[in-house]
Amino acid sequence: MLKKPELLSPAGNLTKLKIAVLYGADAVYASVGALSLRQRSAKEFSLETFKEGVEFAHKYGKKFYATLNAFPFNSQIESMKKYIKLLGEFGVDGFIVATPGVFEFIKEFAPKAEIHLSTQANVMNYLDAEIYHKMGAKRIVLAREIGLRDAIKIKEKLPNLELEIFVHGSMCFAYSGRCLVSAVQSGRFSNRGACANDCRFRYELFAQNPETGTLFRLDEDKNGTHVMNAKDLNLIAHIDEIIKSGAVDSLKIEGRTKSEYYVACATNAYRMAIDDAVSGKFRSEIYESELETLKNRGFTDGYFVHRPYERKNTQNFDTSIENGTHQVHAISEDGEFFKTKFKIDLVEKYEIFAPQNAQIPEVSNEIGKIWQENGKFYIKFDKLTNRNGKIFDEIHSGNLNEIKLPAQMPKFSFLRKEI
Repeated sequence: MLKKPELLSPAGNLTKLKIAVLYGADAVYASVGALSLRQRSAKEFSLETFKEGVEFAHKYGKKFYATLNAFPFNSQIESMKKYIKLLGEFGVDGFIVATPGVFEFIKEFAPKAEIHLSTQANVMNYLDAEIYHKMGAKRIVLAREIGLRDAIKIKEKLPNLELEIFVHGSMCFAYSGRCLVSAVQSGRFSNRGACANDCRFRYELFAQNPETGTLFRLDEDKNGTHVMNAKDLNLIAHIDEIIKSGAVDSLKIEGRTKSEYYVACATNAYRMAIDDAVSGKFRSEIYESELETLKNRGFTDGYFVHRPYERKNTQNFDTSIENGTHQVHAISEDGEFFKTKFKIDLVEKYEIFAPQNAQIPEVSNEIGKIWQENGKFYIKFDKLTNRNGKIFDEIHSGNLNEIKLPAQMPKFSFLRKEI
């Protein structure tokens, strides 16, 4: 029987956390405050909602890891002690950290929590892994540049050390995220959680002769090029191979700042892939098709199954974003009403995307119809009415009215349509 690795999903706020849990994550990771590498998502949590998130995850038997992987200045050390102690009292299962000094604080102020070493620490060999393991790390998030063969070697040398890898999400142009471009151009420090994603911008390239001052433009496209724009990581086709290696204990999805649908779709796809791989029913085309519904920068399988010098297609020079195969039109947080994300009208049918094994009723009434077709559930509206009974001909993105569904559906269901 193959060992089933943990599926670790991003929780950019409380809603995304709940979605990740309900769509099949075994664990979630989140942050609050200024000591994470995703300050924007950290601001979406208050201490109260963060605590609620820990309790929600534990209610469903899932684990909760707090990210504390920024590189603190001296001025933050005292406040960090209180921060760690408080999150320890909340009951977080572990801390994801990047520096040895923070290790000691966690041992002292949150001794029940596990210590997970962040990918920012750049561990690529068993020698470094062993040192951090002796310091107290139960798990190491391997550097993104590492390959499967190296992960297997580390596991052979250190069988009691848990190994975690990223399997999906944004890739950084810089080595393991150690980037200064954002700091130089906008004063926002990537390694302190405030990256402005400067690598996604369009640039124009020039060459200058220092003797004459002559300047030549190297790029013939008048719009410039996305010279540093990395494609998104997508290892879904290799999950079977990774699990069979026995080296990886946790598969991590990047994306705390991405959408609710991204969290749901990515978690759902990798949940299916992991379960099917363990049961001997792996079908990569099914999971790949689901992930293609997401907006992305183009996909690459990165460096985990290929060496970096073997790769020629990890950059997208044309655009910083590409549309997926589907458009998300609505989300229902309570299963009774939906909020519009794009457009809902009375003439279209929309596919229902819900957690695995969710019970979706087939009904037909004055509100609309829900039916099953070719293994998928669809919905069509005959009446668009809000909580106060007001009727609409159509609903567009930005309209804050919550619209009645024909029947009670699973919480955090989405309505989507192929583009």
